[in-house]
Amino acid sequence: MKFLYEGTITNQALRKTQAMHMKRLYLEDLPVIEQVQKEVIDSLPEKAILQPLSTEEFLFILNERGLLIGAFVEDRLIGFRALLIPEIDEEHLGLDLNLPEEELPSVIYQEISVVLPEYRGNRLQQKLAEVIMKELPNLEEKFRYICCTVAPMNIPSLKDKFLQQMHIGALKEKYAGMERYILVKDLEQPTVRYEHHTNVKLDDLERQRQLLADGYVGIGFQLVRGFHELEFAKPVL
Repeated sequence: MKFLYEGTITNQALRKTQAMHMKRLYLEDLPVIEQVQKEVIDSLPEKAILQPLSTEEFLFILNERGLLIGAFVEDRLIGFRALLIPEIDEEHLGLDLNLPEEELPSVIYQEISVVLPEYRGNRLQQKLAEVIMKELPNLEEKFRYICCTVAPMNIPSLKDKFLQQMHIGALKEKYAGMERYILVKDLEQPTVRYEHHTNVKLDDLERQRQLLADGYVGIGFQLVRGFHELEFAKPVL
């Protein structure tokens, strides 16, 4: 089998470097996919920061409505990343971002990304993102916008998205009333210039909402006196 990526990774528990490869996941991989998701969620001190996928959602992706890439050490799945082609309904993230209705079919979601605890700290989420985005053009449909949701205060996930040049375009209640940032990247305009930069405390959601309403977007972090603050700026149109 030709792998999508081959390299090495450090098992932090064993302090040992191991061979690692990535490949596409299929329907027959569903039991181990769900097991890894459960292990990761069980390891989180704050469960609400990660919105797990249901069996139905995994089946939806695996039945040609998206893409799942897994990272393996030997035959063990240690992490995975998902892209999902969403149904167009009232919960569509493109509507949260005020995209025109005719653009909604060109939106694909970056869904859950998980790594087992003993393999964190290897930038594996970022490598999985690179690999899955390289595979995106191989899907039959063509997409312009990559969208996702991230819980406020989930700094690792936000860092992951900012490294992919995604930006916060909205802050909404999703998933039965939970606050979520809506992030987006326009693949047709991957490079954007910004002006009027300002920083906001992570927990000041009202100020963040006001900036978003005024045309600002969230583009990254700034360390202020040793603490993370979100950086907002206005795109130069």
